[in-house]
Amino acid sequence: MRWSVKEALERSGLLSSSVNKERVGVIWASGNGGIGTLEEQVIEFAKGDGTPRFNPYLVPKMIANMAPGLISIRYGFKGMNYATVSACAASNNAIMDALNYIRWGKADVIITGGSEAAVTQASVGGFNSMKALSQRNDDPMGASRPFDSSRNGFVLGEGGGALVLESYEHAMARNAPILAEIAGAAMTADAYHMSATSPEGDGAYRAMKLALEDAGMTINDVDYINAHATSTEIGDLSEINAIKSILAGTHKKMLVNATKSMTGHLLGAAGAIEAIGCIGSIQHSVIPPTINLHHPDEHIPSNIAVVANTAVYKDITYAMSNTFGFGGHNCIVIFKKVE
Repeated sequence: MRWSVKEALERSGLLSSSVNKERVGVIWASGNGGIGTLEEQVIEFAKGDGTPRFNPYLVPKMIANMAPGLISIRYGFKGMNYATVSACAASNNAIMDALNYIRWGKADVIITGGSEAAVTQASVGGFNSMKALSQRNDDPMGASRPFDSSRNGFVLGEGGGALVLESYEHAMARNAPILAEIAGAAMTADAYHMSATSPEGDGAYRAMKLALEDAGMTINDVDYINAHATSTEIGDLSEINAIKSILAGTHKKMLVNATKSMTGHLLGAAGAIEAIGCIGSIQHSVIPPTINLHHPDEHIPSNIAVVANTAVYKDITYAMSNTFGFGGHNCIVIFKKVE
């Protein structure tokens, strides 16, 4: 988190600009918070004589909202400050909230994104027990294989990504480097299951539809979709069904990629990493590949072209980023090339 925020702020030139820090907020995402700290402390307690001896920093290091709190403390940002905790949709949730607060005139700038450090015994053990992780332990480099017919679960990743969101007028006034615009965003609930997505992708479809409406555009305007696609059998197919539904009645052939094939699944930080990927795709006119895709799922229709194993070079004006989380959270953000 610390280094991603530092780099984002340096690239934005925000710290060297004259800004009203009371109108600079931080909205940050994490699905688990300090789960490693909690695990370590509980293990240490269990080894002892039963006397409760805990580090005084246990609670501050455990709670997810401490991440935006520490960012604000470090840089003196005094605007709205909170964490979004909506599982694997949390980063897009944070980006969407930041977009809305700026549109409502409640802030000039918001630092947003997400971070996750969930590669711990308890976290890996928990995901493993619910059969969510890939079983390709003898082939770790090939284990994350979204949309492949032989996929059998995701690979857990760690990391963080930060973005500086700013009103167009404020950015222009300080001559900020503008990398992309956010055209629209939306969020829905599946209201279906604790961990499984709706098989027909109804919630994902509605979120995509609402995001397009928010942006004042149609699916025909979208150049490619960065899919949530974690490499689970049910989840990937559900998303394919959602994309198929949003394309219904059009002649559009949609390019789709799954960057989790290369990064693994960063849980609450996934949307932040993938947002940066979408912005990079727009800037450099390239769609990264979905690696390890050798036998595409037979349910992928002909109007969905998954970018397999080799990057595609293409001018991109609009990129859609999909994220879905346990609990039925669906959050979509659409990025746009700067005119």
